[in-house]
Amino acid sequence: MAPNRLADFIQEHLKDDVRKLALDACKYPDTDMKEALRQIAGRQRIEEKVPTWYANKVILLPDHLPLEQCSSELTARYKASLISGDTLTDLTGGLGIDCSFLAEGFRSVTYVERQEELCRLARHNFMVMGLSHIVVREGDGVDYLHNMTPCDCLFLDPARRDGQGKKTVVLEDCEPDVTSIKSLLLEKAPTVMIKLSPMLDVTAALRSLVQVKTMYILAVRNECKELVAVLERDFTGEATIHCVNLHKELPAQEFAFTVKQEHLAECHWATSLRKYLYEPNAAAMKAGAFRTLSSLFELEKLHPNSHLYTSDRYEASFPGRIFEIEEWCPINKVKQCASLKGVTQANVAVRNFPLSAEELKKRLKLKDGGEHYLFGTTTYDNQKVLICTKKAVGL
Repeated sequence: MAPNRLADFIQEHLKDDVRKLALDACKYPDTDMKEALRQIAGRQRIEEKVPTWYANKVILLPDHLPLEQCSSELTARYKASLISGDTLTDLTGGLGIDCSFLAEGFRSVTYVERQEELCRLARHNFMVMGLSHIVVREGDGVDYLHNMTPCDCLFLDPARRDGQGKKTVVLEDCEPDVTSIKSLLLEKAPTVMIKLSPMLDVTAALRSLVQVKTMYILAVRNECKELVAVLERDFTGEATIHCVNLHKELPAQEFAFTVKQEHLAECHWATSLRKYLYEPNAAAMKAGAFRTLSSLFELEKLHPNSHLYTSDRYEASFPGRIFEIEEWCPINKVKQCASLKGVTQANVAVRNFPLSAEELKKRLKLKDGGEHYLFGTTTYDNQKVLICTKKAVGL
């Protein structure tokens, strides 16, 4: 089947159920159904994740694993905003999404990938996207690193699966092990950007990599997606940690701190619940910047292990969600809580609480959703309480 006809078939059936379409394959004898089904399934996976690629009718996609592991467009664009220069080399090309967005900031780019199929797709996709300044090299990234001409910036996204296909988050267990080649990386480029697992311990990563100038914790719509370490050849100071919560329709929430600042920050402790309740976003929670949040935004922390804050002042720049407190009560007196009268639906969350959110929701006989937000938590005096809030603002 001619490429254009295949592309037309894919567009025509883009919203179809792939399994049902596969059962009806005999109806389309002139169509390469195996390829068509792969492309349709792939496009359905990236529709929300990478809308720019989805909108391009002639890009080609691989099987599901590279699609599962690839960056979203939001995180790729953010990473692209952090680096620029004359030459860039991506040593772990993969599907090429990061490379395609990073390439916008460089005059010449080299994509390196050891899988022949991914290289074939990358050549095609970069061409149809007008990225003619990206050169595709098939081969092992570490082998290429040893013999390459130095460049302005290196990018790596180490594979986070072991030989049996199981996910791994320990830095030394990723492929390639960047801790064993970090000196060579910085010898070949003054700036090295490394995408890491969101499950990785931030402190451990900083300790293993050294020369990290900035560490970015990237969340998308309050779900932590990746860590990004930027190493600088001559950097000897303390890394700055950026907590970033990205949203498609709203401005990013972002704040920065250092581990030293966190240790020295004065944490204000609550002696009562104020007008507003503050819940840090996923990036801030991952960073562990709990004292910094209290100090920087002048908020009172409910309890050392609750990670919720309160204030009589509305602080719009807070990296997270802000709720107006309607009422609160000890968990054993919820029947006396006027704010729950007649409520059958609510968003329930727990922080430092003996019940899970599902258990608490079941106990309160509530369905998910609605305008009410309930928090089961522990307060300054070690009480287990339910806090009823409304009018959530922020992300």
